[in-house]
Amino acid sequence: MPAPDTANDMISAACDEKSQGIRVHPGSATAHMNTPLRLSLNALRAFEATARLRSFSAAAEELSVTHGAVSRHIRMLEDSVGLPLLTRSAQGAVPTAEGQRLADGLSTAFSLIQSSVEQLKPGPLTLACSESIMMYWLLPRLNRFKDAHPEVELRFNMSHGPVDFVRDNVSVAIRLSSIEAPKDVVRADVAPEWVGPVCSPQYLRQKRIESVGDLARAKLMVSRTRPSAWDDWARCSGQANMELRVDEVFDHFYLLIQGARCGLGVANVPRMLVRDDLTSGTLVAPLDFVRGPNRLSIWIAPHLSRRPDVVKLVDWLHDELRATEP
Repeated sequence: MPAPDTANDMISAACDEKSQGIRVHPGSATAHMNTPLRLSLNALRAFEATARLRSFSAAAEELSVTHGAVSRHIRMLEDSVGLPLLTRSAQGAVPTAEGQRLADGLSTAFSLIQSSVEQLKPGPLTLACSESIMMYWLLPRLNRFKDAHPEVELRFNMSHGPVDFVRDNVSVAIRLSSIEAPKDVVRADVAPEWVGPVCSPQYLRQKRIESVGDLARAKLMVSRTRPSAWDDWARCSGQANMELRVDEVFDHFYLLIQGARCGLGVANVPRMLVRDDLTSGTLVAPLDFVRGPNRLSIWIAPHLSRRPDVVKLVDWLHDELRATEP
């Protein structure tokens, strides 16, 4: 077998069920203590993924095996331990009480294995952030990081929700403070997120938007990823009792911002995403920005927090965020 190249490959190589397994001594059968139960690591991995994702199909996709293989592994595991571990239905699979306890322990164990391997053989430096932050904030500034640290190779993970640093191979993440962080994460709330209405100069002249009351004659737009943007802005700007009707919803911030550029209406967006448009005059902010309900946070994988390239990236992100979003 060729040498494994990644932490996942190393774990998978260790899980060859033909030659490897975990020995478990049944606690209630003292007479069998000399003949320990031998459990397949592949079966344990299949069960942990299914319990976590609540789906055989999703587990099969994550593990790159067939739905049938996952099902067979779990049946074999249930037969071995003599307990039902999942409740199966047309909607998916939910762990039983005993299954949930096993799944929690396995998740911790597999994360520990991979993080231990990562410390021996570190993976690439990977930054996770949303597509919008990548497009509108990070890419215009990325050359500054490359010029300061030409020796650092940086990869990207496009996402905006919870992070599993080990499973997703993420080193550092930019996240909003409203998102629940992993319990062991190294976290720094760096800067406030400023939010407000923006539109094209032509739309501003057409609708004559000079005060909050003028928004009543404008077409208000939001991103589906931030449906409460107008309510949040109204509350943070001291207009909590104002009724604001959203007229159009776009799937992503980058579509919302493009719609505002094209004069389709007034978009409520984070300032960090439109700074360059405001500087160039493509967009205007007739009512300025207010400090929103969220803060911008940097999350760091705990097992990588002292790696030199991670420290360089985190320090740079911290300085850039503080400079652009004071």
